[in-house]
Amino acid sequence: MSETIRVGVSACLLGRPVRYDGGHKLDRYVADTLGRCFEFVPVCPEVECGLGVPREPMRLVGDPDAPRLAAIKTGIDLTGRMLAWAARRVEELAGENLCGFIFKSKSPSSGFTRVKVYNDKGSPVERGVGLFARAFMDRFPLVPVEDEGRLHDEKLRENFIERIFTLDRWRRTLAGDGATGLPARLVAFAASHKLLLMAHSPDMARQIGRLAAEAGTRPAETLRQDYEALLMRALALPATPAKHANVLHHAMGYFKKMLTAGEKAELLEVIDNHRLGHVPLIAPVTLVAHYARKYDVAYLQEQVYLRPHPVELRLRNHV
Repeated sequence: MSETIRVGVSACLLGRPVRYDGGHKLDRYVADTLGRCFEFVPVCPEVECGLGVPREPMRLVGDPDAPRLAAIKTGIDLTGRMLAWAARRVEELAGENLCGFIFKSKSPSSGFTRVKVYNDKGSPVERGVGLFARAFMDRFPLVPVEDEGRLHDEKLRENFIERIFTLDRWRRTLAGDGATGLPARLVAFAASHKLLLMAHSPDMARQIGRLAAEAGTRPAETLRQDYEALLMRALALPATPAKHANVLHHAMGYFKKMLTAGEKAELLEVIDNHRLGHVPLIAPVTLVAHYARKYDVAYLQEQVYLRPHPVELRLRNHV
């Protein structure tokens, strides 16, 4: 990418000593590997709302659907303070053009899933959402979010990063040359992302295709909102080996008559081996990209599916 992609992150994951005990939770994959691709915007809710370092540890208590934030030893209720700060902070982040957020797992302020919430007897259930994470997701429902723990799952990691890069491309499309109208830019974007969307949901890919076809008949802002919502909803659905095999067979149709018998047999074998879980996605995708260049198939060479994120991240080496 020619410009930096901005992503929010819990500050402790970058090694900043902002934890309640003065420590950090440096995550090397986040800080080092993803740090080469993204410009991070660090956030520490506890420190930024004025609680300081070190501080009394906190936890969520009460109703898992509407928990309160309380200091563990003294029981001081910090809910109002955190919510007031979070409301201001998410509005500030609206100006940061974030394409994603990496939260600290299990945090009562920043955990975005399965945070412990304690009842009045001190027993926890893992059903909570950190107060800042909730405010962020309510304010930016289409922005991809994950935590550093779930990023160890290869499929979740690939999907999360793919969504970040796609959202960034979409926003660049919206900011394109004013001389070219939004409908035309949207149609071009939809065409280049067709196979990528098919890998997540063939049905939603068709819906998005119909929306793109109607682009010239809708008000620009309605068109933008509807397309972005469908795009991000579709990409949030998991791609599977079977869906990838379907996309790869579809792509193969563009040069099927050009392949030698040996090339065709090899490609079909590699696609099937991926469908069965024997080889990673990078193997058939590399072959399809090779034949697209060899036989100069312009449509396929323009498909984002063949390279939705930087190869050096090696995300498709493991899925």
